[in-house]
This record gives sequence, C-alpha cells and structure tokens, in this order.
Amino acid sequence: MESQPKGPLVIIGGAEDREGDCTVLREFVRRAGGIQAHIAVLTAATSMPREVGDDYIRAFKRIGAEEVSIIDTDHPEDADRQEAVEKIEQATGIFFTGGDQARIIELVKGTRVDQAIRARHAQGVVIGGTSAGAAMMPEIMIVEGDSATNPTVDAVNLGPGMGFLPGIAVDQHFSQRGRLGRLISALVQQPVILGIGIDENTAVIVDGDEFEVVGQGSVTVVDESETTHNNLQGLLKDEGLAICGVRLHILPQGYRFNLKTRQPIVPQTTSAQPIAV
Repeated sequence: MESQPKGPLVIIGGAEDREGDCTVLREFVRRAGGIQAHIAVLTAATSMPREVGDDYIRAFKRIGAEEVSIIDTDHPEDADRQEAVEKIEQATGIFFTGGDQARIIELVKGTRVDQAIRARHAQGVVIGGTSAGAAMMPEIMIVEGDSATNPTVDAVNLGPGMGFLPGIAVDQHFSQRGRLGRLISALVQQPVILGIGIDENTAVIVDGDEFEVVGQGSVTVVDESETTHNNLQGLLKDEGLAICGVRLHILPQGYRFNLKTRQPIVPQTTSAQPIAV
C-alpha cells in the first residue's frame, strides 16, 4: 500500500508583500484551505514575536483565512506545551516567520510541536516559511555566510536544518543580496546536487517531485550533477573555489521544475525565442 504523499511546501525568499496583492501569501492560504484555512504561525526565528505575529495575523486575515493563531517559543520548553501542540493539530497551514534560522532549530526541533508538525505534514497539511523560515527547510541549512562574494570554503557556515526538503540546498534574498557564491559554496560542501536560490517576494511551491515559481522575482537553480571538476580537496581558508560543468536555470513566475529529473518545465503558453548572435 502506497503511503500518502506529504503536504506541499511554500518556501519564500523573504520580504514578501503583506500589504498589497500578497500574491505569495495568497498561494499559501489557498493551499491551506482558502477561506476555511486555520493557520498556525511560528515566530521562533524572530526576536520580536509579538510584532511579527500581529503582522501575519493581519495579513492572513485580510487575505481571507478563517483563523490565525500564534505559537511563541521563547524557550524550547514552550514548544512542548500542550496548548502549542493543539494549535498545530488543528491547523490546516503551518507557517514559519523570518528572523534567525538557528533559533528555529534551537527552539523547535525535537520538541512535541516539531513532532506534531511532521505528523500534520504527513497528513497533507502545507508548511510555509519565509527568509529564515525558508533557510531551515533542508536537512543541512545555511546558518550564515558572506553575500556578494566569490565561492570559498569559508564563505558559508552550515548546520542541521529541519529536513522538510531533503537533498536540496536553499538560500533566500537571493538576487537582492548577491548570494550565488555562497549557495555554490554550500552546495559543493554538501552531499546534494541541487541548490535553489529564491528572490525576495518570490516562492517555490513544492508538491511531490515538482515545484512551481510564484511571485515577483525569479528562482535560480544550480545543478551540479554533471560537474567535471572542483578543487574542494586541499583548499585553505580564503582560497577560491573552482567548479566546472555546473548547469544553471533562471525561472520566473509560472515556470516549474522537476526535482527528480532535474529538468525545468516551460509554461505551455511560452514559445521558444531564437537566440540573437
């Protein structure tokens, strides 16, 4: 008997619109049940949980969610409280705010709330996250690193993530902060072959083996499955990382990508254009 597929992931590159059309957040609410959505917002990543929580209550309510509850976790024991677990069990959508992704691991991972989130996800409930809430999605996440730099071994610090999207490296605020170098650095140092860089006010919506791009910016996919060379072995601190044979895809809204075949999927309404030479 086949197991039920897990719910979708809405992974947002940060700075998503919460005042205007809210295109990205609307897609999250839509997948959480639309006007019947019950959303649990986890503010573990932020040092201003009250302000950030209130901001998302207003945004999700304005879009049309039926109920929005906040789960504040100043200490790991807060995520073991029965009240917090019940909010997750009643949620049709679970959302992680931005801030510091290391706080999510410290305050949520391994708790009863974490167990409840994984149980609900296995039942088909959507999980969303923005900025730090996007960074924590892989098994190994980017904790911090230099932006707008060439790839070096010490350009990025890695650590355990939440593991909702295994086998992928993820970075956010991507084009705005020039993070291609640090994504490549992270990718080469992990046993994974795909890196995804998500622009601000942009999301990838992962459903099964595919993701779709939604929002104002683009998503950069770095595929190192066919690389012919890198010089990772023997590099010292501050020395430049070389990598050859990388495939790069830039995908705006409406484009999809198959994570299994590692191939982009062009919208049917898009016709190929000749390349000027």
